[in-house]
Amino acid sequence: MRLAGYIRNTGVVKNAAVLTDAAQVVDTTHGVDQPVAGSADHRTRDRVADLLLERGSATAAELSAALCLSSAAIRRHLDAMLAEGDVVAREQRTRGQRGRGRPAKVFLLTEEARGRRGAHTYDDLAVAALRWISAQGGAAAVSAFATDRVAALSARCASALADAGDDPLDRAEALAAALTAEGYAASATAIADGGQLCQHHCPVAHVAAEFPQLCEAETKVISTLVGTHVQRLATIAHGDGVCTTYIPAAVPGQGRHAPEPVTIQSRSTTTDQHHRAERTTNS
Repeated sequence: MRLAGYIRNTGVVKNAAVLTDAAQVVDTTHGVDQPVAGSADHRTRDRVADLLLERGSATAAELSAALCLSSAAIRRHLDAMLAEGDVVAREQRTRGQRGRGRPAKVFLLTEEARGRRGAHTYDDLAVAALRWISAQGGAAAVSAFATDRVAALSARCASALADAGDDPLDRAEALAAALTAEGYAASATAIADGGQLCQHHCPVAHVAAEFPQLCEAETKVISTLVGTHVQRLATIAHGDGVCTTYIPAAVPGQGRHAPEPVTIQSRSTTTDQHHRAERTTNS
């Protein structure tokens, strides 16, 4: 079966989509920052953190517009969050020729901040358990565990997609709604030659950074549910702000088909290699 062409290097969502320029900054203090009580400061920073968790990343201007705060106010909160280790700042990536002046910075939650928001409560225990599984049974045992882990999620999402039809993009939209109900804060958007499924939250990101089998199993489930081969373009586990999966558009005259093998590269040495090296050193 001929698949629709893969997405090029443009348009890949590795962080949240940039807010439209139509969004105007609304200064609720009429241009004058008023003194804010400590509890109000924390509530505002919680709103900033929630927005960054949902979007993956954002510039100060985007946060200012979304939260209806003055530029000075939002920068004051971001400075405090930087000092506390809740966010990190990166230079915004630009496509094509960059204009004059300094490039805008984007802000992302740190792993510690994600963890404090309930994303990775039992990470240390999960990593220790998977290391033990890997040491006893190798990478195949970890893959078997990962497949079993997502089986229940697959069944629940399959039920939600029962009336979604056969078009992969329609099924991706239904899957995004089902994943959002499961806590993944997912969305689906149409792009050239297909669509993108974006997951703005990953409950196992820290663990999957060491065990990519978790991402591979999840990607296979997505492929099975939408009914076509998919390609993972970015993951939170690899340091991106959003997990992004490319879904090719349906080929006219061809229905859904079985998924193909999925491979996701990890930035670090695989766990199985790590433990073989440890055993060699200790022997």
